[in-house]
Amino acid sequence: MSTLNRSFLTLLLGSCALFLAQAASAETKIGVVNFQRLLEEAPQTKTIMQALENEFAPRRRELLTMQNDLKARDEKLQKEGAVMSEADRSKAEKTLRDGQREFSRKAGEFQDDASTRRNEELGKVQKYLVQEIQTYSQAQGYDLVIGEGVFYAKNALDMTAQVLAVLATKPATLPP
Repeated sequence: MSTLNRSFLTLLLGSCALFLAQAASAETKIGVVNFQRLLEEAPQTKTIMQALENEFAPRRRELLTMQNDLKARDEKLQKEGAVMSEADRSKAEKTLRDGQREFSRKAGEFQDDASTRRNEELGKVQKYLVQEIQTYSQAQGYDLVIGEGVFYAKNALDMTAQVLAVLATKPATLPP
């Protein structure tokens, strides 16, 4: 290593040490947010979950009706199958199988659609919550706010309740 590089490295390390010493001597305000709790308890999350429930309620009712109909057909076939003609029983079994396949297909589509929409909306809420944590942190003078990956923090550092209180004062719907 050349003398110039060694001198530069020494100067750089000295500057870093000085900077760290100054930062360590300043009082640092640190907060901890339990993001999972925030996500679960935020009024915005509850509003979105209710909207999704309303959005998918008609399809859920349709599937429930279809399921009850298939159950009734199956019970009827079990009771009357022994006295039915071979052709009628075969036709009833085929109709039941076709209905069950259709039900499975619709139920799968429903699950996929509901999961996709839920993930989309929760993504929006998560982004909003991060923005609100940042805004709250800056307004309250925090130097560092941490969330996931914290293994210990004093309860006095947990500011989740305060952020929830601020969220409760805001509209329960997300901004566009």
